[in-house]
Amino acid sequence: MSLGNVEIVVLDEADRMLDMGFLPDVRRILETLPAKRQNLFFSATMPDEIEALIRRTTHAPVLVEVTRRATPVSEVRQVVHPVAMTRKKDLLQTLLQREEMGQTLVFTRTKARANQLVRRLEKSGRRVVAIHGNKSQNARTRALADFRTGAIDTLIATDIAARGLDVDGISHVINFDLPNVPEDYVHRIGRTARAGKSGDAISLAAPEERAQLAAIERLVGKPIRREHIAGFAAPADTVESGPLRRPQSGQVLRFDPNRGGSGRAKRSGSAGGRPRNRSGRGRRPAWRA
Repeated sequence: MSLGNVEIVVLDEADRMLDMGFLPDVRRILETLPAKRQNLFFSATMPDEIEALIRRTTHAPVLVEVTRRATPVSEVRQVVHPVAMTRKKDLLQTLLQREEMGQTLVFTRTKARANQLVRRLEKSGRRVVAIHGNKSQNARTRALADFRTGAIDTLIATDIAARGLDVDGISHVINFDLPNVPEDYVHRIGRTARAGKSGDAISLAAPEERAQLAAIERLVGKPIRREHIAGFAAPADTVESGPLRRPQSGQVLRFDPNRGGSGRAKRSGSAGGRPRNRSGRGRRPAWRA
């Protein structure tokens, strides 16, 4: 099959392609395409690996970002439990023993951690399964089906499940690990309090995650209530709220989601060359239009 006449390349759900392990295949495909073409990347978030791919394959890319709809629904009750990193597993197990914990979705940052939690929680009597990029499509489908029917009551997931997962009756979302991308926090907690129902979002925040928590609070525009659990609390001053500051960003084009748009960011540019310089030392830089 000849790809010599390809003029436009569209990569949808770029971050999920990365999480599911398809990025090496995407690189190989792009290398076989004509150098002169237009690339369109659509994604809810832009991980570093995707940005690196864009730098290698585009010239003077332009960011088109829909106005953030990253305001959690009012029905979600949010709380942060400060805890030492080494005590997170114990605290999670303690929380899941509460009577009010129904169908619970637990988010971790890595696939390995998700598998570790499954082994730990299975011993405590919870009906639990993991869903992440190393699971086959059939395994993920079965896990979601069992979660929907109540055959399992705890689903451990990486951010592959943060968007597009629509399961009625999730009472609690627990952030075992805080996400590195603050927008992912909103996607995660949006899995509960759906269809007008209420729900709870619980975040376990270690002192090492203070920067991630501050970024989340800047995004949602307010401090999240802290609740110290006896026997688990980290030192009070390690994850306390700091002053809210408006996040800095590069020059972008913004559109009102009420006038259309998918809520995802698009980068567009012609192939070849290097993108324009980015700035911002000590924080993730923003692409400039």
